[in-house]
Order: sequence, then C-alpha cells, then structure tokens
Amino acid sequence: MTLALIIDIVGWIGAGLILGAYALLTAGKVDAKSYVYQGMNVVGALGFIANGWWHGAMPSAVLNIIWAGIGLVALWSIRGKSAPTK
Repeated sequence: MTLALIIDIVGWIGAGLILGAYALLTAGKVDAKSYVYQGMNVVGALGFIANGWWHGAMPSAVLNIIWAGIGLVALWSIRGKSAPTK
C-alpha cells in the first residue's frame, strides 16, 4: 500500500466522520456539546488536514485546522463542565 493511497483513505475516513457527525446531530442522536459529536469532528478534520496538505489543497487544510481547533475548544469546555467540583 502506497503512502498516497493511505493519505486518500485517511481523507475519506475524515469525510465519513464529519458527515456522520452531522447526520447524527441532524437526526437528534447526539448533542452538539457531546464528546461523540465533537470527537468525530476533530478526528475527521485531522483526516482532511492530512489529505489536504498532501494534495496541496491549502484552503481545505487551513479550514480543517480551524475546524479541529474549534472542536478541541469545545471538547475542553465539555470536559470542564463535567468535572466534579469541590
């Protein structure tokens, strides 16, 4: 298996995760402030970052760096709200 094929597979997995997250959200199966939704978006964005960078699609790569950053901030926020308080 070539590196180019692996990068394409990673990109398709990223696409599937982001689309799947959106479908689950739209169907009411997950909440936007859930680990599952935000985690799927972050991992999906990482796949798009790798694929976009490899193919020289810098607008896509940069967009997904921002997308992943938003998701990481959301995950951090969710973590902070679910932490027990003293």
